[in-house]
Amino acid sequence: MKKGIIGGTFDPFHNGHLHIAYEAFDRLNLDKIVFIPTGNPPHKNYKNVTDALIRYEMVNKAISYEKEFEIDNYEVLKNGFSFTFQTLKHLKEREPDTDWYFICGVDCLMDLEKWKNVDSILGLCKFVVFVRQGYKDKDIFYQKEVIEKKYNKTIYLIDLPQMDISSSYIRQRIKEGKNISYLVPSSVEEDINLLNLYT
Repeated sequence: MKKGIIGGTFDPFHNGHLHIAYEAFDRLNLDKIVFIPTGNPPHKNYKNVTDALIRYEMVNKAISYEKEFEIDNYEVLKNGFSFTFQTLKHLKEREPDTDWYFICGVDCLMDLEKWKNVDSILGLCKFVVFVRQGYKDKDIFYQKEVIEKKYNKTIYLIDLPQMDISSSYIRQRIKEGKNISYLVPSSVEEDINLLNLYT
């Protein structure tokens, strides 16, 4: 079994996340994509992040009709900060025969040395980086080479067709009373309106 992991605060979940998931599913020939909403993310001001259970349900509703996708509540239910190496260890212990592909943006590769227990992370999964605009190729390949030599692991790079959507952009549009229907799944927009989020 080959499963891809896409983690994040998903605040809110949007069509860009689905875009990455489908691209990864097809290009890596995966059996499943597992979305893992963060509970208490160590890299963000937690007071400014929407409640974890609300974010979890937003993702859950948005992917409920997609047979290729599933959701995991490990980080949402976990006490304390959500560190990637702990999540990967949990998944590997639960499904030791599954090959895990950790899927992230190029910004994660550039900041990877700041993560906790990088060696463990790279040992528990195949680290897949989607390359998009905003970074120079030479900087990306230099960082890839540095990480690979230091940890003796392979970093997989995949070009991502442009679909530049961010959660912060969506939150800003909501504050300004602008339309977001083309940026998020309909169920996410319904939850945002129902719960009066991001206003």
